[in-house]
Amino acid sequence: MRPRNLLAGVIAGVVLVAGAGWAVSTRLRSPADEAARRAAPSASLITAAVERRKLVSTVVVSGTLEYGSPLPISLAGVVGGTSELQRATRAPHRGRLKEGAVLMEVNGRPVFALRGSVPMHRTIAPGTKGDDVRQLQRALRRLGYGAPVTGVFDRGTISAVTRMYTKKGYEAQQPTLVDRQQYDTLRKAVQTAQETLATEQQTLDQGRDVLPLKIKLTNAKVDLKSAERALKEAESQETTPEDETKLAAADAAVRAAEEKLAQAEQELAAARNPPTPPASGGTSGATATPQPTASTDTSLLEMRVENARADLAAAQEARDRASEEARQAREKRLEELRRAVRTAKEAKATAEQALRQARQLSPTRLKVAGARKDVAAAKGMLAEFARTYGTSIPPGEVVFLPKLPARVEKISVKAGQQVQNEIATVTGSTFMVTGSVEATESDLLRTGMEASIELDSGKTYKAALTAIGDQAKIPGAEEPPNGQQPVLLTPASAKGLKAGTAVTARVTVGATKSPVLVVPVAAVITAADGKARVQVEYATDKTKEVEVRTGLTADGNVEVIGALKEGDRVVVSGA
Repeated sequence: MRPRNLLAGVIAGVVLVAGAGWAVSTRLRSPADEAARRAAPSASLITAAVERRKLVSTVVVSGTLEYGSPLPISLAGVVGGTSELQRATRAPHRGRLKEGAVLMEVNGRPVFALRGSVPMHRTIAPGTKGDDVRQLQRALRRLGYGAPVTGVFDRGTISAVTRMYTKKGYEAQQPTLVDRQQYDTLRKAVQTAQETLATEQQTLDQGRDVLPLKIKLTNAKVDLKSAERALKEAESQETTPEDETKLAAADAAVRAAEEKLAQAEQELAAARNPPTPPASGGTSGATATPQPTASTDTSLLEMRVENARADLAAAQEARDRASEEARQAREKRLEELRRAVRTAKEAKATAEQALRQARQLSPTRLKVAGARKDVAAAKGMLAEFARTYGTSIPPGEVVFLPKLPARVEKISVKAGQQVQNEIATVTGSTFMVTGSVEATESDLLRTGMEASIELDSGKTYKAALTAIGDQAKIPGAEEPPNGQQPVLLTPASAKGLKAGTAVTARVTVGATKSPVLVVPVAAVITAADGKARVQVEYATDKTKEVEVRTGLTADGNVEVIGALKEGDRVVVSGA
C-alpha cells in the first residue's frame, strides 16, 4: 500500500469516530443538565402603567328608598269636653297632610294637625301660658287667623281658634252644662260670703269696742315721734345756749389774763433793761467809757408777772372746767332723750299688742276675720275655676308635628274603633335612603357629603349624606348588624323615585380637583425609614426605586407625587 493512501484512510477513520462521538454526546445529559432543562423559566416582572386622571374615593351603601322622618303619632288626651269612650268617627287617610287640616274625627270632633316642636300635653284653656300656646299662636297666624303671639291663651287667641273651627265646619269647645252649673254655684258662694262679711263688719263698727285702745296707740305713736325728734335735734347741737354763754365768759377771762401777763412781762423787761444815756465831752474820735447806773428794784414787777401767770392758769382751768361741764351735760341730756325714745317705743308696742289682742279676743272681731277668710276662699275657688272656664282646646284635638306638610304613611285605627294608642305614622314629604356601613368606613363620613344613588335600571340621582350613627336611626326600624353604623341620604330630586326601591348609594369621601398621577396601591412600598417608594422598570427586568408622596386612595389606586411621569411602568409584583 502506498503511503498516501494509508494517510487518507487514517484521516477518514478519525473523522468518522469524531462524528459518531458528537452524535452520541447530543443525546447523553448529566443529572444536573436534565434538572436544569426541566426547571420553570425565570419569572418576569408584573408592572402597571402610571396614569394621569381624576381620582374619586367613595363609600358604598346598599339601602332602600323610603319617605324620610317616620313619626308615630297618638292623641295627647280626650277629644271633646268629656272623658266618655273615645271612638274614631272618621279615620285618617293615607297621603299628603297640610297644616291646619283635620287629621281625623273622634266622637264627631276634629283633630287638627299643626306645626310645632312642643307636643300637645294639656287642655289649653283661657289664661293658659307656655311655649305650647306660643306655637299654637304662630300656627294660627301662618294659617291666616291673626292670633297675637303672646304665649297666653287670651281673648285674641280664642277668637282665632273659633274662626279656625268655624272654617272647618265645627264649633270650638265651649263649657259643658256641668261646668256652667259649677261656675254658677261658685259665683253664688262668693256673694253669700261677702254678705256675711258685710253684716259682721257692720256689727263691729257699731260696737267700737276697741276705740280707746286705738286712741292710746295713736297717742303713743305721737309721743314716739316727738321723742325721736327731740333726740335728733339734741344730737345735732354740740352745746346749749347756756353752755355757750359760760364758755364765752371763760374764753374772755382767759384772754384778759393773757393780756395782763403780757403787760407785766413787758414792764419787767423794760425795768431790767433801761435805755443807755448818751456820751458827753471828750476828744473827738476817743472811745466813750460807759457809766455805771443805779440798780432798779424789779421785785414788785416780778411779783406782778407771777400773779398774772397764776391768774391765766386759773382762767384756763375755769374754761376747761366749763367745757367739761358742758360735755357732761350734753351726754346726760342725750341719755335722757334716748331713754325717753325707748320708753315711747315700749309704750307704742304695748298699745299695739293690746289693740291686737283686743281685736283677736273680741267675738265680733273673730267673726269678721272668719268672714274675710270665707270670702277669700270662695273667690279663690271661683278664680281657679274661671281660669279654665270658657272656650278651650281639649288635649286630643290638636296634634303638633315637627314638619308640615307631611305624609300619612301608616293607618293604625279604623272608623268605629276605639282610640287608645297610636293612630297613624307620618313621614316627611321627601325621600331618604336608609342603610348602614362598616364602623371603620363611618369614620370617613361627614354630614353634607355629596353622594349618588343608582337604581337597578342604571339611572343615577344626585344626593347628600344627611345623618350618621344615632342621628340616622329611625324609630321602629331594625338595628343595624354589629359593627355597622346607620346612615341616611337625601336625594336631590324625588322625580322618578318610588318608596321601597332597593338602591346602591355611593358617598364621595374625597376627590382630586384635577387629573393627578395614580398607581395601584400594591405598587407603593413603605421602607423601614417610613418613606413611600415605587419600583420603576427602566429596562427589561431592570428597576430602580423612586421616592414618592402619596395622596388620595380610591378603587385600589393611590395618588403619587414624585419623579414619575405618565406612562412609566411601576412594579406591582415580581420574582
